Amino acid sequence: MAKYFDVHPDNPQPRTIGQIAAAIRDDALIAYPTDSCYALGCRLGSRTGIDRIRTVRKLDDRHHFTLVCRDFAQLGQFVRIDNDVFRAVKASTPGRYTFILPATKEVPRMLQHPKKKTVGVRIPDHVVTQALLEELGEPLLSSTLLLPGEDEPMTQGWEIKDRLDHVVDAVLDSGDCGTEPTTVIDFSGGEAEVVRVGAGDVSRFE
Repeated sequence: MAKYFDVHPDNPQPRTIGQIAAAIRDDALIAYPTDSCYALGCRLGSRTGIDRIRTVRKLDDRHHFTLVCRDFAQLGQFVRIDNDVFRAVKASTPGRYTFILPATKEVPRMLQHPKKKTVGVRIPDHVVTQALLEELGEPLLSSTLLLPGEDEPMTQGWEIKDRLDHVVDAVLDSGDCGTEPTTVIDFSGGEAEVVRVGAGDVSRFE
């Protein structure tokens, strides 16, 4: 049965955030809010967590997982990025974008796209997510909480708790965070390619 955490959207309780971070370090799979929609998250090196996310969402090995990072300095540890791309990504973060970029050796092979050796990265503009990332001290391995056969992610923490009670270990609820996933921009070829139109404005990349 999943633990349910009611987190204040503007002033996340430090003790609660600490409990959630400790659970993640112990290999928990969580459902948590972001600036676009709810996501599934686990520890960066958790093979069990990856397998559980794949099972929940019925994903194949071509799916790009996302490293949700606290800031640009942390993001830079996990992807290779040249000056032109750096400026474009920097201007759009924090925000509702996921960027696909070549992975560095810091990224476990099991997270990389099997052929492209790429990974998704993002920096969310969300108080609760940022508090959790700060406490955790490393990125969250993440994937949009979009269930198979459904067009939109769930938006309410209580609904996620009700439907995924025996699938996830914890649900963070800080209120409605929207239904639209991030806009995904693939920079792995050097030029911006819009892979998914979502919550982030795509006009700056067209």
